[in-house]
Amino acid sequence: MGKYKSIAVIYGSDSSEWEVSCRSGEYVANSIDDREFDVYEIFARFGKWQLVACRRINSMRVTFPEGARPDVDKSDFSVNVLGQKVKFDYAYVVQHGAPGETGQLQGYLEMLGIPFSSCGSYASMIAFNKYACKSYVRDLVKCAPDLLVRQGEDLDAFVQKASAELRFPVFVKPTQGGSSFGVTRVGDPSDLAGAVQFAFTEGPMVLVEQGVTGRELTCAAYFDGTEVRALPPIEIVSDNEYFDYDAKYNGHSREICPAPIDAALTAELQQTTCRLYSFIGCKGVVRMDYIAAADGLYFLEVNTIPGMTSASLVPKMIRTAGFGITEFLTCIIDNT
Repeated sequence: MGKYKSIAVIYGSDSSEWEVSCRSGEYVANSIDDREFDVYEIFARFGKWQLVACRRINSMRVTFPEGARPDVDKSDFSVNVLGQKVKFDYAYVVQHGAPGETGQLQGYLEMLGIPFSSCGSYASMIAFNKYACKSYVRDLVKCAPDLLVRQGEDLDAFVQKASAELRFPVFVKPTQGGSSFGVTRVGDPSDLAGAVQFAFTEGPMVLVEQGVTGRELTCAAYFDGTEVRALPPIEIVSDNEYFDYDAKYNGHSREICPAPIDAALTAELQQTTCRLYSFIGCKGVVRMDYIAAADGLYFLEVNTIPGMTSASLVPKMIRTAGFGITEFLTCIIDNT
């Protein structure tokens, strides 16, 4: 037996990514070793945390219909289920977006002393804000030029500044968020203001980043109990202009694992990912995205809680590395 028995898998979120989070969470919950752990699935959205299903060791999964789902007692992170009070030993966080990637959920768990699968509150807070994260790691890795604009600023003046300082096309992104929600590729400065306003629908700060031409690559790292290790990288080839929501979730991309790149670039990608993982203070499995351009490797962003559906990038890396998903999740649980 490992260190823990009762695993709470937390999914759903307060962001646009909540449905993707549910798919990831259900996949993780179904993949955790049922010979070793009791697994409790918690749907958490806008402060309402409810138990949607549970699966005890060597037993069938029991689901609770909407309207009859036990509420989680957040004072001690427990639930009354089937006539028994269960205090969770460990939280496997699969909340894409707020509060699971912003550090808020991690801060709650840290205050209660509950171990969990993801980065801590401080590292999560830094990593989730694209502008803050790039500012934090610029001395370690090459980053594309960018500008930050806040809601309420003079947008016409900002467009003039961006037109003068950045080379188009640019990518307009909410500083906090994922799954390409609110993201636009802008080829003409006349379209920039509209793209910024669209990104503001996801949050009050927007990053306008100069586009980099090259191959889109992603790599994940994790701690195995002894050292930080990298998984095999993936090259993403999108049918669309870029790897947008449609390409990610509607099959309009090819995700080649391992990436068909030479040994030197593979080594650079994996070493950079492990170095950034340690520098930021990451925990669990974390994915980092890059562009390999003619003048070097450009860092894009960190995904502290990457997608974990059967078709997601990290599970593909895990399978290519020769691990079973159940084996890998046990490694994460035992070493965070």
